[in-house]
Amino acid sequence: MSASLTYRDKIAVLDLGDDENRFSPAFLIEINEHLDAVLADGAHALITTAGGKFYSNGLDLDWLSANGDRAEWYVAQVHALFARVLTFPMPTAAALPGHAFGAGAMLAVAHDVRVMRADRGYFCFPEADIRIPFTKGMAALIQSKLTPKAAVASMTTGRRFGGPDALSYDIVDAVAAENAVTDTAFAQLAPLGPKDPGTIGAIKNVMFADAVTALTLPSV
Repeated sequence: MSASLTYRDKIAVLDLGDDENRFSPAFLIEINEHLDAVLADGAHALITTAGGKFYSNGLDLDWLSANGDRAEWYVAQVHALFARVLTFPMPTAAALPGHAFGAGAMLAVAHDVRVMRADRGYFCFPEADIRIPFTKGMAALIQSKLTPKAAVASMTTGRRFGGPDALSYDIVDAVAAENAVTDTAFAQLAPLGPKDPGTIGAIKNVMFADAVTALTLPSV
């Protein structure tokens, strides 16, 4: 299925889909359209999740290999999504029901809060093992959220973190049972209530200014 948007009270829940949810150009357009709708609807907060065993498997490497001449354009679109979520003008949470790999894990990192299934699924940056170095923007994004210890452990090793392991490194903020991941994310955001979007957006843009700059530079 494609991505879908629902609401729980005033909190938007964006389901990325029930397959690997790779970042095809069409997927990126669809997600941005849903984010536009979240803003237009005046939501108080945003949760992203997924309907299958993957939150997201990241870059669409098949599309990229078939469209190598558009690689710079493609990476810029991915960077733009990361920057948008990183500075989204409301509280955000990623509810991970399963695997988050590569750029999918980076999308999760761009949220304010992450909740991961406790008993299954991995959070992983496999770049060191698949010989794809991080762009400056991707590295800046990850390092803006993770401690130096967690950044080294995750970025230089290709290590697969299960939920409790990710929690011990503060990569995620909470773990939950399979049927409680989204509920736990909701519980993190609901008490915050509505925030002024202009103020929250400005705060996040200042907090993450270096990462935003790196993500919006033309070079990859």
